[in-house]
Amino acid sequence: MAPRIGVVTFPGSLDDQDALRAVRLCGGEPVSLWHASDELRDVAAVILPGGFSYGDYLRCGAISRFAPIMSEVISAANRGMPVLGICNGFQVLCESHLLPGALMRNEGMRFVCRTQQLRVESNDTVWTCDFAPGELIDIAIKHGEGNFRADPDTLTRLEAEGQVVFRYIGNPNGSLNDIAGITNERGNVVGLMPHPEHNVDPLVADSLDGRMFFQSVLTFLQATQVAG
Repeated sequence: MAPRIGVVTFPGSLDDQDALRAVRLCGGEPVSLWHASDELRDVAAVILPGGFSYGDYLRCGAISRFAPIMSEVISAANRGMPVLGICNGFQVLCESHLLPGALMRNEGMRFVCRTQQLRVESNDTVWTCDFAPGELIDIAIKHGEGNFRADPDTLTRLEAEGQVVFRYIGNPNGSLNDIAGITNERGNVVGLMPHPEHNVDPLVADSLDGRMFFQSVLTFLQATQVAG
């Protein structure tokens, strides 16, 4: 049986359907999760998709962090459930303190939308275990507030502990140390600004590098099932 992977829809989510489709195309069972629910519907992993939850009012992700579903996601993540935050989902993870740091306005105050090359810094996470360290991949980006910031001590710890998962090749937004994505200490929670769900179908993308994110979590979940 294919692992059930949930995708949360918040008011203002734009890429929830894309994420659900990516899960299905890569061999998982996609499950829609509603922001106002407190049920995770027996999923084995959760994706927080991109978009503009609550119109980015107050601060990106700051309101979604208090959605009923997030109490369940936070608890599940702290127990080891795989959680992926994409773009606005990354912002929600930072607001929820599942990941450190914050995402600020891009340098130059410009929205960026293009295919972006990334370098894989770590495959020691649930969502990157099928990648090779140092691998170069092409993933779509589209954001106005993707400039990763953290205090010096946090940045030093992220680098020292191998928690930087992806770096930009040619920094598009001013992120410190070219950081495009990070993970928690346990490796089950990953956040990144690029959109892997847009790089899974040859009909709409030249690069299919996004498939490896979803295949990685399926590899992990299937190995966990066998071990259990």
